[in-house]
Amino acid sequence: MLLRFLRTLLLVLLAVPTAGAAETLQDILQRHADEVADPGRRTVGPVIEDLVASGLPGVPSFLTAWSAREVVQRPGDGLFFVAEETGDDRLTLRDVATGEALATDVPEDTVEEVRPNGGVRRVIGTALVQFQLADPDPEVRRDAVQALSRSLEPDQIAPLERSIPGESDPALKARKEQLLAYLQARYGATTEARVAALDSLAGDLSVETRAVLNQVLDTEFRIAETPPEGPRVARVLTPGEDISREEAHAAIVEAGRAAAGPTPGEVKAALEANIAGGRVGGVPVAQLSSEAARARAYAALAEAGTVPPLVSPAQIEAALERHSFFEEYTETDAEVIAAAARALASTEVNVGLNQGLDLGLDALSLASIYFLAAIGLAITFGVMGVINMAHGEFIMMGAYTGYVVQLVIPDYTLSLVVALPLAFAVTFGAGVALERLVIRWLYHRPLETLLATFGVSIMLQQLAKNIFGTQARPLTAPGWLDGSLVVNDIVSISYIRIAIFVMALIFLAVLLVVLNRTRLGLEVRAVTQNPGMAASMGIDPDRINMLTFGLGSGIAGIAGVAIGLYAKVTSEMGQDYIVQSFMTVVVGGVGNVWGTLAGAGLIGIFQKSVEWLNPSNTLAAQTYMVLFIVLFIQIRPRGIVALRGRAAEA
Repeated sequence: MLLRFLRTLLLVLLAVPTAGAAETLQDILQRHADEVADPGRRTVGPVIEDLVASGLPGVPSFLTAWSAREVVQRPGDGLFFVAEETGDDRLTLRDVATGEALATDVPEDTVEEVRPNGGVRRVIGTALVQFQLADPDPEVRRDAVQALSRSLEPDQIAPLERSIPGESDPALKARKEQLLAYLQARYGATTEARVAALDSLAGDLSVETRAVLNQVLDTEFRIAETPPEGPRVARVLTPGEDISREEAHAAIVEAGRAAAGPTPGEVKAALEANIAGGRVGGVPVAQLSSEAARARAYAALAEAGTVPPLVSPAQIEAALERHSFFEEYTETDAEVIAAAARALASTEVNVGLNQGLDLGLDALSLASIYFLAAIGLAITFGVMGVINMAHGEFIMMGAYTGYVVQLVIPDYTLSLVVALPLAFAVTFGAGVALERLVIRWLYHRPLETLLATFGVSIMLQQLAKNIFGTQARPLTAPGWLDGSLVVNDIVSISYIRIAIFVMALIFLAVLLVVLNRTRLGLEVRAVTQNPGMAASMGIDPDRINMLTFGLGSGIAGIAGVAIGLYAKVTSEMGQDYIVQSFMTVVVGGVGNVWGTLAGAGLIGIFQKSVEWLNPSNTLAAQTYMVLFIVLFIQIRPRGIVALRGRAAEA
C-alpha cells in the first residue's frame, strides 16, 4: 500500500510541471512559423484557428499588431516580436503576448518585417472582430460593430451570433441582431435561415435594409431564343419599349447570336480602298455623296465577295423576333427570391407612407411660417382694408432686432427671450408711425395706399442696407434648437421648425384670446363688421385702426425673429414673404384668424406637393402655386372663411 501511494504521489508531482508549462502565444507562433512569417490567404487559416482556440489573453493585441504590419521575426532564433520604432532606424522589441519591452535600440536590419497582404489582413480582421464584439469596453464593441457593418462577409455570421446573447447594451444588441439578419439574408447556410431573416426585415425603413433586399434581388440582363419561364425571371423586356431596338440588336451581336455587320466608318474605309477607275462597285465616285449610292456601291462589293455584307433592316428585325430579352435574378433559390420580394414590397409600402408623413410635416412647418408672416397682414387688411406692401419690411425689422440683441447679449437663449418682445415693440411703434404719418390720410384710396407703402418698403430696405450692409447677418438659434427630431431614416424635422410651429400655435391662441376675450378685440371686431355702428356706440374707429395696424406690424416683427433663426437675415428678406403673405390672406379670407390658418395650411401643402413632384425646379412650384390661387379665387373669391362687413367688401 505504501509503495502504491508513493508511486501515485510521484506521478502527481511529475504532472504538476507539465500542467504548468501551458502553451504560450510564442509557442503557437513557432509551430506555424512559416505561415506567420510569409502568410497567404489560403495558408493563414490554421494559424488563426489555433490562436482563437487557445483563448490566450494576448491574442487580440497580437492580431491587431499583425494586421498593422508591426510584427517582426528575429532570424537568429526565429522568435516573433511586436516592433516599435524609436527613430534613426532603431526598434524596441516587445513581447507578443504581454507587450513588455524585451530589447531596445535594435537596428532595423537585424530583424525581418512580417508583411501580410490585403487578403490576409481581411482574414485577420475577421478573426479580430469576434474578440472585439465581446470586449468588456462598450466603445470597443461599438467600434467593432461599426467596422463590421461597413463590409458584411459570410464568415462574420458565427462570431456575431455568438456575441449577441452576452450583449448588455440594448441598443448595441439590437444593432447586432439587425446586422445578423442582413448577413443571414444574404449568406445564410439554409433556405429556412435566409427566409426567416428576410421576413424579419419586411417593412424596415432603413437604407441599409433596402440595400440588402435589393442585393438579394439583384438582376442580370439575359438573351434567349425561347421565352423565359420560372421564378428567376424578374422582368421581360420588350424592344422599343423597355429597351431600344438598337441596344437589343447590339446585345444579340455581342452574345455572338448574329453578325455584327460593318460600321459606317468601316463602310467608308472599304469604299475608299476599292476605288478603281473613278468607280466603286460600278458606281461613279462623284455620286457617292448620297447614302443610297454608297449602299449600292457597298452591296456590289459585298456580292463580289470583296467586303463583308451589310446587315439589312429585315435581318435585324428577324434577329429581334427570334430572341427574348429579360432580366434574371442572380439568386437561384426560388423561396429566397419570393421572401425578398415580399419584404421589399412591404418596405416600399412603408416607405411611401412615411414619405407622405414627412411631406406632411414639411407642409405643416411651411404653413406655420406662412401663418406667422401673414397673420399681421390679415388683421390690418381685414379691419382696415389697407394693402400694406411694407409688411415684409416689418418682418425684416424684427429679424434685425434679434440680430442686434444677440450682439449685446451673447447668451442665445436669453437673447431670444429678450428679442421677441423687443421686436414686437419696435415694429409696433414703426407700424403706428406709418399709420399716423401716411396711411391715415389715404383711407378708401387703395391704389394710393399701395403705392405709398411700396415706397416705404423701398425706403426701409435702403435704410437697412445703410445700417447693416448688404451681407447676410447671422441670427443664431440656441444650442437646444440644433439638430433634428429623427423619427426614422425618412421622417425628420429640425427643432427650429418645431419651435416655429409651437410659436405659431401660441400666437394663434393669444390672438383668439385677444380678439374674443378682451375689450380691444371686441372693438376690433365691431369696427370690422360695421364701423359706422361701432362709432355710434362710442368706439373710436381711428384709434382702433391705429392700434390694429400696430398690432399687425408687431406680430410681423415677432415672425421676423422666428424666420431669421433658419433663413438669411438681409434687407431683402421681407420680399421673400410678402407675396406668400398676401396669397395666404386672400385664399384664407381677409380679416379672419381661422381663415389665415386655413390659407397657410392649403398653400403649404400645395407648395410642398408640387416641390415633391418636381424637386429640381422650385420656380415651377411658385408658378403652379400662383396659378392654383388664381383658379381658387375664381371659384371662391371671398376665401375659405369669409367675413361679412368691411372685410367682405375689401
